[in-house]
Amino acid sequence: MFHKTSVKTALSATAVISALLIPAAGSASAASHASGQSVTARADSFDAKCRSHSRTYILKKYYRGPQFFTLRCGTRAWGWKHIKARHGWNSTRDRKIDAAIWSGDPNGRGGYSTYLNQCPRVEKFRTIIGTPAGTNDLLTAYKVDQSAVAGAARC
Repeated sequence: MFHKTSVKTALSATAVISALLIPAAGSASAASHASGQSVTARADSFDAKCRSHSRTYILKKYYRGPQFFTLRCGTRAWGWKHIKARHGWNSTRDRKIDAAIWSGDPNGRGGYSTYLNQCPRVEKFRTIIGTPAGTNDLLTAYKVDQSAVAGAARC
């Protein structure tokens, strides 16, 4: 009798744990962005932080050597709120921003860009630095689908 009870208890506990670990379709961890991109835990965390802090609150720092650039909550015109609303936010965009700032080339727009490794060079991702809150703040970051320079020099 004792053996049957402990087996039932173990099975019940396993079912409860499984239900807690698998997100339900309507839960925040299973939610998706309007563009179909999944919403990451960091996006949920940034959203919560921006709801309870001002537009100048620093969410993250991106480094380029000893220098750093900040991602602030911002507004619909600049910063994280702008990037999320206009371009979508996920871990891939975060990594692209990090790569562009860390190892990208200056783009003439006050930021850094990454390029496809081909000739002529084709810009693939751009960041723009400088906001009303600070000169070292990330204004925006987005994918670029055009040649870096029209009529670029032949290779």
